[in-house]
Amino acid sequence: MITKQNFERITDYIWQVPQNFRGDMRAPARLYASEELLEDALQDQSVEQLINTATLPGVVKYAISMPDIHQGYGFPIGGVVATQAPDGVISPGGVGYDINCGVRLLASHLRAEEIVRQIKDLATALYKNCPSGVGSEGSVPLNAKQLDDVLEQGSEWAVKNGYARRKDLQRTEEFGKMPGADAGAVSQRAKARGRDQLGTLGAGNHFIEVDHVAQVYDAQIAERLGLFSEQIVVQIHCGSRGLGHQVCTDYVNDFQRAVREYQIELPDRELVCAPLNSPEGQTYFQAMAASANFAFANRQVLAFHIRRSFEEVLAGIVKDFDLFQIYDIAHNMAKVEEHDIEGKRVKVCVHRKGATRAFGPGSDVLPDDLRDIGQPVLIPGSMGTASYVLIGTAASMAETFGSTCHGAGRVMSRAKAKKEVRGEKLREELAARGIVVRAGSMPGLAEEAPQAYKDVSRVVEVVHRAGIGRRVARLEPVAVIKG
Repeated sequence: MITKQNFERITDYIWQVPQNFRGDMRAPARLYASEELLEDALQDQSVEQLINTATLPGVVKYAISMPDIHQGYGFPIGGVVATQAPDGVISPGGVGYDINCGVRLLASHLRAEEIVRQIKDLATALYKNCPSGVGSEGSVPLNAKQLDDVLEQGSEWAVKNGYARRKDLQRTEEFGKMPGADAGAVSQRAKARGRDQLGTLGAGNHFIEVDHVAQVYDAQIAERLGLFSEQIVVQIHCGSRGLGHQVCTDYVNDFQRAVREYQIELPDRELVCAPLNSPEGQTYFQAMAASANFAFANRQVLAFHIRRSFEEVLAGIVKDFDLFQIYDIAHNMAKVEEHDIEGKRVKVCVHRKGATRAFGPGSDVLPDDLRDIGQPVLIPGSMGTASYVLIGTAASMAETFGSTCHGAGRVMSRAKAKKEVRGEKLREELAARGIVVRAGSMPGLAEEAPQAYKDVSRVVEVVHRAGIGRRVARLEPVAVIKG
């Protein structure tokens, strides 16, 4: 049983379990949190999972978790672990089942007051044009060759096929295409699950949300990104759908043998892994990258349908209904990157599971127009609450392998939320606050009730004050589309 007394307090917002806490730890375990959020984290097994990740072969510096930490598969959700290449391990559990689950933010030139009468129609159009729910089928049927192209080209495929603008790719992490992707590393079962799902939202915590910019914290950065007060913007939160889930399932099963072959001892079988440079590690990386490309293309096709929905509802009512892209980020990914460790530039495999890349100013992987200010970071809140736009910092590069939080973080299971919340009542409560909801399932709506999550504002406050992400703007919803 791990308690608050097992932590050393490094700063007001950094808590650390020392390496000597357990004999199998290869590095300390570090948690970013306020005292209140630390207490929340101790309510489930997530801190124990964080400590377990500090035992992985090749782990460097420390295993890290963000203030939105909660229990996951093997790794805690909100975890960041870097292992030194080429011999350090890569773990499917360190990426998660929804590979490249992420967020895209589109922005308009409209103020909320200009379309207040059209919000209900806009929500209906979005719900109609953007298929959602478990097993939903998209509007882009793919044959086997086309699916392989999506897996290897990502958003580039969407540009070639008329679903994206070249500028969208400039404002997408990895420019919408993960290197090293190989469709051949993805099983036929995974491909079968994904073939009809391109351009679909899915269920669970995935959503499309029409927001207004409720507060601007950094006017200069906001202006550079194209954000202004009371602006209408749209968030997309989804990932690689059934395809990515099957890829994770396949390789979790395959790695059970790899752990034995490479004589890797683990405190939890859910941490199954393989050396990054091994045939098994490389094949998983290729499949993960392909799944990530599917997710980039999926959000890109959804963006196409969202733009179409705005045109359907607003053409002839307002002059400019166009949506441009602020950024698209992933929060379930493993990447090979270079970071400064003890004064040396070291190549590492960074696992971010429920954590967001937050590269600071000067990073050469950012587009030219953002390089001097840093990477935009998108932090969605729970349904009906706020979301945030942040910017990456030099501190995140120095302390967290260029990473920050990814959302609010659950504090209540989906089963418990369904017992305690009635979806119909929740929809009425949101409507009373001026938030239009379109959802396919009332029990599914209840699962995502705000009380099932931590307060995202408290989470963002921690990363802002700790310096691993700087607040730029706060978004609040006017319409929510759920599966």
